[in-house]
Amino acid sequence: MRLGINGTGLVQKASVDAIADHAKTAASDGFSSYWLAEHPTGGLDAMMVLTIVGLRVPEIELGTAIIPTFPRHPMVLAGQVHTLLNTIGPRFTLGIGLSHKPMMAQLGIPFDRPIGHLKEYLSVLMPLLNEGRVSYKGEMISCDATTFFKPTQATPVVVAALGPQALNVTGRLADGTTLAWVGPRTVREHIKPRISEAAASAGRMAPRIIATLPVCVTDDEEGVRAMITKTLTMYGQLPSYKAMFEREGVSEPGELALVGSQAKVSDALEELSSAGVTDFAASEFTTNRKEALQTRQLLKQWNQAHGSAQAI
Repeated sequence: MRLGINGTGLVQKASVDAIADHAKTAASDGFSSYWLAEHPTGGLDAMMVLTIVGLRVPEIELGTAIIPTFPRHPMVLAGQVHTLLNTIGPRFTLGIGLSHKPMMAQLGIPFDRPIGHLKEYLSVLMPLLNEGRVSYKGEMISCDATTFFKPTQATPVVVAALGPQALNVTGRLADGTTLAWVGPRTVREHIKPRISEAAASAGRMAPRIIATLPVCVTDDEEGVRAMITKTLTMYGQLPSYKAMFEREGVSEPGELALVGSQAKVSDALEELSSAGVTDFAASEFTTNRKEALQTRQLLKQWNQAHGSAQAI
């Protein structure tokens, strides 16, 4: 299992410099990848930020986790990806997702037929990224275009797919899934078998399974778990995540986090790897400097001892 860092905790600071510095430290500490989300109503453009990060931080894989699809036509997103690649080179993985109905409602965008939307979105996006052209007419999304860029290699695309239908579409059309708030039991029993079966039926390679969860090495496990639940309680209320909580047998975000002693967090990483996670993007959730140092040190040690070779 490759180990990366998720910098989404910095998004609300809206500081490109802070994110770039965070990514630079992740690269110097030997992590394979750095991931950033784009909040639908936050106003921070993840693609633009990662372009700047890529100019400042060489070699490390950069990726979005995730870009919501409903606000952007796939042609617009493909243009952003091609421009980014032309600027920093082929070390970018595009993570996309449907987001959530309440978040789209804040933008006045209907959350209609999400699975059909995802299928049509990928049917337009993948050819544009990998061939530079597409001619597709769907019920919701259409595109007839040839880009100015001539792709020389495929751009990996992963989808935030949780439910059976989304996993089936993703396995058949994309390169893997990027998961938030999904534990090892759910990966092992639900995510991996469904997406792998779909990929195999379409003749695609084994899918990448990227997971993100909060991580904290601490002497105050109960307190940190309670703080995670209090701070991030909204995620447990969103239907798609709530379904994953139920599959895992938990009821709140703090229960899913990797929190506790060095040994306990290390064992949790091992469990995710054994369940089928190919990449873990750690979201460091710490309450003081001691926890921050201990958590980063444990992640570095685990990566040095267990991390696989870089994906790209």
